[in-house]
Amino acid sequence: MGTFNSGCARVEVPVLNRAPPGPMLMVSHSNTYPGLTSPGWEPGEPDRYYPTGQRNYARVIATDADQGTAAARYAASTLHVRRCFVLDDGESYGVGVAHRFRSQAARQSIMIVGTATWSPRQASYRDLFTRVATQHPDCVYLGGIYDNNGARLLADKVAVLGDNTKTKLLGPDGFTGWPDMDASPDAAGMYMTVDGLPLATIAAHPGPATRFIQAYETRYGEVPSYLVIYGVAAMQVILAAIANSDGTRRGVTDAVFHGAGITIPAADSVLGSQIKIDPHTGDIVDRELTILQESGGTEQVVQSLRVS
Repeated sequence: MGTFNSGCARVEVPVLNRAPPGPMLMVSHSNTYPGLTSPGWEPGEPDRYYPTGQRNYARVIATDADQGTAAARYAASTLHVRRCFVLDDGESYGVGVAHRFRSQAARQSIMIVGTATWSPRQASYRDLFTRVATQHPDCVYLGGIYDNNGARLLADKVAVLGDNTKTKLLGPDGFTGWPDMDASPDAAGMYMTVDGLPLATIAAHPGPATRFIQAYETRYGEVPSYLVIYGVAAMQVILAAIANSDGTRRGVTDAVFHGAGITIPAADSVLGSQIKIDPHTGDIVDRELTILQESGGTEQVVQSLRVS
């Protein structure tokens, strides 16, 4: 079960794929890098992770590509934006999520009125946002991470285009988890996507989720993080694969990637919703994400979305 970081998986999956006497199954609860299972992110992906030609890697959480999709759907259906300018920070993560946002926005009748890349080394972005303003957007999407001079970027966006209620501001989880951003008035109102569901949403489902959370609190004296729950979901897939196998390493892997694959019904799932692994890719079929909004100096859960 694992890995925790996508970068580790990119190293480990090919090794486990070549392991005798057959590829060893690996199921991650937190890897969100799309190239592990899908093409279009870096050359040779995902085939370079599977030298034997057989898949052995699966995951139970959505990917960064899904963040762009979820943000575009939310922008169209809930925020009712119609004209959006898309910025990225020039790095693979930012470029990737921005590309997926643009692709999905077109399907949601959102006009992309322009694109540009911001350099983390710039002292000011006022000229950039002055150019953005000429396109009269009602939305700006930031594909990238806050650590790439996000404080200055947000300040100049607000200074030129107005606060984030006037011109909506959206971004991926690269803009979450930064205390100084939470405390900044320039971030107020910004929407962000996060792969997976928050603990409160999972806990609302009676059954395995509630029982596990209660047992965890009893044993450890604290509530688990949502990734602990996704770790249990990954283990559920592994145990189901073992149960459906012939007892060999290859048989366990084949149980996930041949035939109908693995499905954990909602009534048995620790996530409270069905866990179905696509045997062709290893991705979870019903991918769930969370929309957050900066409000009162904290990241507030606004809505959960499912993409498939």
